[in-house]
Amino acid sequence: MLPAERVDGRSAEDIRAAIESFLKNCRQPALLEPGEELLPLRSDNYALQFRGSRLVLEAWDQTRNLTRRIANIRASSAARLELTVERFGRREGQMFLLDLARRAGAEAGKRSGRLVFRERFRLFLRRQFPEWTLAEVSAEANLEHSLSPAFPRAFLRHGQHGWAAIACPPDADSGAVLSFGLIWLSYLRKRERRISIEGLAIYVGQGQEQAAALRLLCLDPTVARFELFTYSTEDFLGRVDPQDHGNLDTRLDVCRHASLHLKHWREVLTLPGVELIPKHDGKASLRFRGLELAELGSEEGLQDSFDEIRSLAGELEQARSPLATDRDNPLYRGYPEAWLESQVRTDIETIDATLLRDPIYGQVPAFAGGERGILDLLCVDRAGRLAVLELKASADLHLPLQALDYWIRVKWHLDRGEFAACGYFPGIALRPDPPRLLLVSPSLDFHPTTEALLSFFSPNVAVERIGLGVEWRKGLQVMFRLRGAERPR
Repeated sequence: MLPAERVDGRSAEDIRAAIESFLKNCRQPALLEPGEELLPLRSDNYALQFRGSRLVLEAWDQTRNLTRRIANIRASSAARLELTVERFGRREGQMFLLDLARRAGAEAGKRSGRLVFRERFRLFLRRQFPEWTLAEVSAEANLEHSLSPAFPRAFLRHGQHGWAAIACPPDADSGAVLSFGLIWLSYLRKRERRISIEGLAIYVGQGQEQAAALRLLCLDPTVARFELFTYSTEDFLGRVDPQDHGNLDTRLDVCRHASLHLKHWREVLTLPGVELIPKHDGKASLRFRGLELAELGSEEGLQDSFDEIRSLAGELEQARSPLATDRDNPLYRGYPEAWLESQVRTDIETIDATLLRDPIYGQVPAFAGGERGILDLLCVDRAGRLAVLELKASADLHLPLQALDYWIRVKWHLDRGEFAACGYFPGIALRPDPPRLLLVSPSLDFHPTTEALLSFFSPNVAVERIGLGVEWRKGLQVMFRLRGAERPR
């Protein structure tokens, strides 16, 4: 944002000219009054005019009509015009004109929206916890404790008992609210030593409750109580029973084994860094240290493109090498999870000596919505127990619960015998035990909140964290193995 300039003492004509000039230069104008919803401005829904000697701004939409006398301009920038206005009863107040197309204006608009929803959240809590003291409600960031301003949070108190609460605004990611809610619950328990913080109340919009409900079923009820509520656009509240949300939006495609003959591939696979990964749809992925060069469904055309593949592999060998000197090169830095997957596939027994080298499936079962930011592998150990591997090459606060989502889906299909029926793990008798969950990341790149989140997991979810050495691109070295919420010594 440009430095604000004080512009006190202007005449009404000067103020009008300044406002008109600001709005003319706005690409996405909007009006904001603190505590009220943002009002986008168009040429047909506002008027700036004199009524006698008073300069009046009127703006409207389908649900409200706002009329304010403009008294002065307090500060201005390219993204924001801060006005002093006269409200009902001659009370002085603030009003802002924003250009949402500019970063500073957009940030001001987002913060306003957060504050408006914070007040809705306050009303939710007062209606549902009328006998409790609302000790704290906040929509501010707390970077030290990884608390996001996108999700308003609250602390409720009744005598020596307390509850944590968190809400997901309509435009926020409902898949992230539980992570921040558990972090908030853990933080309050450490901060409020004299209060028994019994549990966490979560509020999400109607139709967004399934992800949170499924996750809650995998948390430990002996560690904390959990309540899930929905709100409507009219602010009607309803309690959700997680047991009523058992049906999953997940699919398991039939596994079609690739019909490619190795003799056609041997020359290509002799190139350093080149790998051929069979896919469950019968195709194969030709990759260079995780980067996909081509998706192949037959041998046709391979010999014709061999020289091109060899040339490309040679170029990548210079940039995407563990020994590369230019580590800022996009080809070196790009797609680190894919490179980590390549290393794990090649050396799966270093990750866990009980895991079979083959078969290893990627992104099975499929997720609706595409990219999740982490890579998952589905393996089996020598005793026939499934293992879900979640790979992340950088710190990610949401890794534990995103991994839990995938674990839930794998268990769903396992319980119904669908892996064997769809052709996965041929010749292997799969055990009915819940899958193991292995979180694999460089040891220094597990997010600081990981232990707090895992401390709420049910004992039925067997989680293990595997921390790798920082030079994992040169080869996998396990620095620690921790079960559940254990901390490194």
